Order: sequence, then structure tokens, then C-alpha cells
Amino acid sequence: MEPWIAATLAAAFFQSIRFALQKRLTAPAPGGAGLSATGATWARFLWLAPPLGLALALWFAATGTALPALSARFWTFALAGGVAQILATVCVVALFRFRAFAVGLTFKKSEVLQTAALGWLILGDAVSGPALAALAAGFGGLAILSAPPAGAARGQAARATALGLASGAFFAGAGVGYRGAVLEIDGPVALQAAVALAIVTAAQTALMAAWFLWRDRAQARAVLAAWRPGLAVGLTSLAGSLGWFAAFAQANAAYVFALGQVELLFGLILGRVWFGERPSARELGGMALLVASLVALVAVV
Repeated sequence: MEPWIAATLAAAFFQSIRFALQKRLTAPAPGGAGLSATGATWARFLWLAPPLGLALALWFAATGTALPALSARFWTFALAGGVAQILATVCVVALFRFRAFAVGLTFKKSEVLQTAALGWLILGDAVSGPALAALAAGFGGLAILSAPPAGAARGQAARATALGLASGAFFAGAGVGYRGAVLEIDGPVALQAAVALAIVTAAQTALMAAWFLWRDRAQARAVLAAWRPGLAVGLTSLAGSLGWFAAFAQANAAYVFALGQVELLFGLILGRVWFGERPSARELGGMALLVASLVALVAVV
């Protein structure tokens, strides 16, 4: 198994758990912490950045390794990707209020269909003709998923669809930004991933802290009070993010996200076991079509 494949599979596994934990953070008490989508997003970065920063500092001290030089291009990619990821996470956590957990993850997977074009435009990562055909087939699955469930208000369904597609677009931007950032760092893959992730998460934590101090101090206090489940979110996010960054350092971001569709299977299991959800036959059909397009993409790259 190629290293980027193993890194992607691990990342998808831990990310699906992290999203399930974030969904619980937004659930009302006593079952959840009652955080907003923005609060649950900040909890992820807040409890990820300190342990990662400390571990990286100790590693530098123990090995005597110097921090790699970071170019202006690195900072541009890293910060753009970090902001895009904040917006993407807010969208996908908010989506869980409208659609089932597994369906929400499927909408998020539109990132694969958008990353190919964005990666080609910004990084020059080429996608073959058969791969483009597989991506186009995936839009059929998204079209099926975008139809409102029985009994749902039209406005609510439209909002859920918009949130899902927006999350995919922002995650696509984050993936391309992170791939661009890690490629600007000299050194082994582990060092590239750890340095880029530490800098991005520190920036994300600071940006969101400033926003909460400006607009919603009560929510900031709620996030700090929910430190136990927040720490679980942070640790699973750390494991998943290291996997994504390591994969981005070795392969086209579109291909990484395509293989990451295995997250949908984890989402189905978690949605059934943790939340008692049963996707409808139509939703299962839409997910199956989208997954088939992504599997085809992996087969032709």
C-alpha cells in the first residue's frame, strides 16, 4: 500500500469520528453541549493547536532540527486554506441540523468534484479525461441527494443543499491551499505535515478567538466549559489532520479526497450506531451513485 493511501484512510476514519463528536457538541443538553456550529468549529481548533504545538516544539528540541524556512507563498497557501477550512467546518456542522449524519458527509464529499478544477487552476495538478467523466457522474448523486426529504419544508431543504455544496467548495479550497503549503516546505513528509498543520491550526485558533471576543463572548465561555468533549474533538482532529496533510504532501488533492470517500461508509455506521439514523432509499441511492463515481475516479488515476 502506498503511503499516501494509508494516510488518507486513517484521515478519513478519524475525521468521521470527529464530525460525529462535533454533532454531539451542537446537540442540546443533556445529551450534548448545546454549542453553535461556529462554537463547535472553534472547539476543534482550540483543543488541537496546543498539544500539536507542544509536541512539535519538543521534537525540535530533542532532535536539534531547525524550523524550515517559510516563504511568502507558503503563508499565502496556508492562511487561505485555514480560512477556507473554518468556513467549511461551520457549514458542514450546521448541515447536520437539517440532514442525517451520513447524508451530511456525502454533501461534504462534493469537495472531490470541486477540488479537481481548483487544483488544476491554482497548482496545475492535471486530471485525465476518464477522471473528469467520473467526476461528472458524481453530480448525478448530488442531484439525487439535493432533493428534499418527504415532509421537509422547501426552504429548509434548500438551505441544507446550499450548506452542503458550500462546505464542499470551502473544503476544496482548503485542500488545494494545504497541498500548496506543504509543497513549499523542504524536508520529509512527516515534517512537512506537522509544521504546516501546527501553523495553520494556531492561526485558525487565534482568528476564531478574536471573532468570539468581538461578537459572541458567551459562546466562547460555553466552548471553554465543554472542554472534555472538546478535547476529544481536538485529539481526533489532530490524528485526522496529520493524515490529510501527509497525503497532500504526496498526491494530487483531488485524488486524496477521492480516496477519502471511504468516510461515507464510516458515516453510515456512526449515524446508525450513535444517532439511530436510517437514511431513506433515495438518499442511499444518491450516496451509492456518488461513491461509485469516486471509486471510478480512483481506478482511472
